[in-house]
Amino acid sequence: MLTLYHAPLSRSTRVVQLIAEMRIEDSVEVRLTDLPRIDGSGARDPANPHPEGKVPFLVHGSVGIRETNAILLYLTDLYPETPLGRPVGHPGRGSYLSWLFWYGNVMEPVYLAERQGLSDPAIARTWRGTDEAAARLGAALARHPYLVDDMFSAADLLIASTYGWFRDLIPEDPAIRAWVDRCLDRPALTGVLERDRAAMADRTERAPA
Repeated sequence: MLTLYHAPLSRSTRVVQLIAEMRIEDSVEVRLTDLPRIDGSGARDPANPHPEGKVPFLVHGSVGIRETNAILLYLTDLYPETPLGRPVGHPGRGSYLSWLFWYGNVMEPVYLAERQGLSDPAIARTWRGTDEAAARLGAALARHPYLVDDMFSAADLLIASTYGWFRDLIPEDPAIRAWVDRCLDRPALTGVLERDRAAMADRTERAPA
């Protein structure tokens, strides 16, 4: 049995979506946890074994895996029959790995800097900007309906999630907008978000006055 530590409506929501997309809910125990949030709510949960108290954190036996893209890769490799991954030897493997790691190495820093109004020559030299990120996405989506090939993958799930949080930053490119709509309108995501919102509402009701 695998165990995922998950805080509702957080970065770990993407992993819960992946689990639903892969239909491996019976193989993964999802444990709800808490964490400090930007609005000042929440607190570090001593029961969460993540070394920094963050989410997601996946435990498989004695092994702990942290960082969203690492967990997505771990799960899709652990279950190579799933269409959400691209196993070793698959012609899309290189592209799949590249997109998974491009998210953490380029896209998330770029969009967080944009959201926070940060501008610095070091940022531009290291990650460039949202225009360059959009151009990279647009070039891929001009060839295929999804980033790797013609099928939805965990890379699409991960990268499109950025626009779920920052909808006002969705590029004007029609191909990107159509792709975002396809990725964010999946039944698995809708179901996970409904459960997350219910869990958050329940915690609010049970919180001491």
